Amino acid sequence: MTFSVIVPVYNRPDEVRELLESLAKQTFTDFEVLIVEDGSSEPCEDVAREFQDRLNLRYFYKENSGQGFSRNYGFDRARGDWYVVFDSDCLVPPDYFRIVRNHLDQQPLDAWGGPDRAHDDFTPLQKAISYSMTSPLTTGGIRGNARHAGTFHPRSFNMGISAEVYRATGGYRITRMGEDIEFSLRIIKQGFRTGLIPDAWVYHKRRTSLGDFFRQAHFFGRARINIARFHPGEIKWVHALPALFTVGLACYLLLIPLNPPLFGWLSMPFGLFLATLLMHAGVITGSLRVGALAVFTSLVQLTGYGSGFIREQFRNRTG
Repeated sequence: MTFSVIVPVYNRPDEVRELLESLAKQTFTDFEVLIVEDGSSEPCEDVAREFQDRLNLRYFYKENSGQGFSRNYGFDRARGDWYVVFDSDCLVPPDYFRIVRNHLDQQPLDAWGGPDRAHDDFTPLQKAISYSMTSPLTTGGIRGNARHAGTFHPRSFNMGISAEVYRATGGYRITRMGEDIEFSLRIIKQGFRTGLIPDAWVYHKRRTSLGDFFRQAHFFGRARINIARFHPGEIKWVHALPALFTVGLACYLLLIPLNPPLFGWLSMPFGLFLATLLMHAGVITGSLRVGALAVFTSLVQLTGYGSGFIREQFRNRTG
């Protein structure tokens, strides 16, 4: 059982160095690494060269086409039995491939995904963002990073497929804006077995500012609508919850000056939600400070996702 690690990268040489450093510490070493530079103006070729004597590594530079098609580029050149996709802002624990190999030996799958966590060295804001992206109180509850209800849909920050899956599906059909969900849906519809490997987690840095995080969440909301163009009927009521929250929050803020007596009544459910977020995040992260930050990052995520969902839904209906 051999693995080919595919990492598309765009202008992130420092992240690639940290990722490669973590891959160089793996306890199971029968894998290759393919770095696919997607038309970067800040290439990481020199960084890749630093690890040539520590990893079975190949570096490719190509014109910019987005992460989905860059992964296909890597798949076409991979030599392993399994193709593993990581984002460039991930750190991989030393036992990752050993855990995956043991799981596949005992419970065969055609495609898998793993969860993500925050590293102890992450900043408080990064930990808060990580909480917001994995919490059952936010869209983390519909992303399937923990125990997913129903068929598990792997996500491309931490995902593996067999070479057979790639040959049968042709890989990514779209290059961004929900490309991983669309790919997972096709894998499942073609009858392949997918599953979560709970212990095959990675540390995922994600965005490092609230503005960048809002834009990312907004893009994710738009992506959910974009997927429906390829798979009609795949938007469920749960996917609309952040949009309903966003509309409700906007109405709440507008009603305060128009009808102050309503403020107290409307504040109760909203305040209860914020208090629940604070307590849950504080317990999960083990830090009251991170818990307080997570209240803000969760609001940023929900409104970012919700506004993107609404924007793309309106565009879809009028376009």
